[in-house]
Amino acid sequence: MALTELGRFLRDRREALRPVDAGLPTGPRRKTPGLRREEVAGLASMSVDYYARLEQARGPRPSRSVLDALTAALRLEPAERAHLFRLAGTTPAAPPGPSRTVRPHVAALLRRLPDAAAVVTSAGYDVIAWNPLAEALLTDLSTEPNLARRRFLRTTTVSTGAEEFGHIAVGRLRAAADRYPHDERLNALLADLRASAEFRHIWDLNPVRAPGHRSKTFEHPRVGPLHLDCDVLEVPGDEQQVVFITAAPGSPSSRALRQLAT
Repeated sequence: MALTELGRFLRDRREALRPVDAGLPTGPRRKTPGLRREEVAGLASMSVDYYARLEQARGPRPSRSVLDALTAALRLEPAERAHLFRLAGTTPAAPPGPSRTVRPHVAALLRRLPDAAAVVTSAGYDVIAWNPLAEALLTDLSTEPNLARRRFLRTTTVSTGAEEFGHIAVGRLRAAADRYPHDERLNALLADLRASAEFRHIWDLNPVRAPGHRSKTFEHPRVGPLHLDCDVLEVPGDEQQVVFITAAPGSPSSRALRQLAT
């Protein structure tokens, strides 16, 4: 355990955290930047002496529960949490389930892309945020938001590339099942998907596919066939993906997308 580095990391993060961000008052008598040791100790529900010894590299090896309490008290990002656990010589426990909360700046990004259909998907392929064009293109996202369920349990295929996406979806779902074995919502989804013989077959193949750029033809009930590009960006730390669906500028499909947008 890197006691000195652990103490320095805690002190740096404490001094960088503004009281207002931690829900604490900012009085005129505050002379030091960031939070006081007693404030962090209070937020983490531990004694001031114990927290001070951690900062001074005199404390015992902190438990996972202590590290998680410090993560919450210091408002650490996922990468910072992982670093804290490494300094303490402890492997962080996996979260109980995939994150289904969209960061505000990611949600704002969707609204700034009027010419692209954009969605955010969780590790379990739930669409957890989308813009108006995505709703017009994919339809019924509020009533059936899971893309894997749409892919394997709907009776008709509405786009080319469905077979490839099936392998991509199963690969991602297998990874999610390994990481979140006790998530009830994910387990219920997998139980439903096993009604599909195709899903069971692909699952047994154990596919591994990386997200990236793909093109497909999508049959829309209102505007007909659309030739679309799909690009996927990862959201670090949340195991979420932002999917951008666009058409070549000036193409008939681009004009059809604009028609859907209105």
